[in-house]
Amino acid sequence: MKIILSAILALGFWAGCLAQSPEIPKLDPKWKLVWSDEFEYTGLPDTNKWGYEVGYIRNKELQYYTDSRLKNARVEDGKLVIEAHKESYKGMDYTSASVISQKKGDWLYGRVEIRAKLPEGKGIWPALWMLPTDRAKYGWPKGGEIDIMEMVGFEPKRVHSTVHTYDTYVNKKTEGQSKSIELETPQSDFHLYVVEWYPDRLDFYVDAKKLLSYPKKEDTLEFWPFREKFYLIMNIAYGGAWGASKGIDPECLPQRMEIDYVRVYEEKK
Repeated sequence: MKIILSAILALGFWAGCLAQSPEIPKLDPKWKLVWSDEFEYTGLPDTNKWGYEVGYIRNKELQYYTDSRLKNARVEDGKLVIEAHKESYKGMDYTSASVISQKKGDWLYGRVEIRAKLPEGKGIWPALWMLPTDRAKYGWPKGGEIDIMEMVGFEPKRVHSTVHTYDTYVNKKTEGQSKSIELETPQSDFHLYVVEWYPDRLDFYVDAKKLLSYPKKEDTLEFWPFREKFYLIMNIAYGGAWGASKGIDPECLPQRMEIDYVRVYEEKK
């Protein structure tokens, strides 16, 4: 009887775990895989696919982004780990990594999937996002920005998807620009963050849920800069205009973001 009861309890436990697991949508057969990293190796991120932003970059953030440093970016146990630390380094008090695919993975239209587990702590600001490969051509914000996922540590259960254009940033026409959703387990479970980029719209998903659809309102650069190739950025910022807007807690560090895989698809002809 005890054995049977134990078995029933065990089945109930696993059923509960499965029921709470993030729902991953079935991939539409119209998509063809064209680029990916499954992180089935150990050491630094694959240099054929990834580079780095280096130094102090933007947004009044507090970290120094390092280059090819295992402490801040490494592949282990089948995952890419991006890790922020409190440490003195090249005149800064914090280090982190910003891993980029620029000129190694650049796309115009398609579906970008990133399965990730997020860090937490006051001051933390992880992001999965995209910028134009030729950033100097138009500058920011005219060249556009696609934020697949952002989270700030003072609101750790809420993830955001956002589109930036000249119209939304300079003209302040932000209706339909950004949406967010609360997740139960963004730090303890992997969730799938997705953008589907079409010639006439951007669709954002978290797991199986469509979060935001941003249409091409007008066929001008100010309204729709998404006519050039973009590349992927995966980073943990610390502090900054948004990350530190409600203070920071350096005692939360180190913190890591884990990436299970990155997959990029194009529509089949």
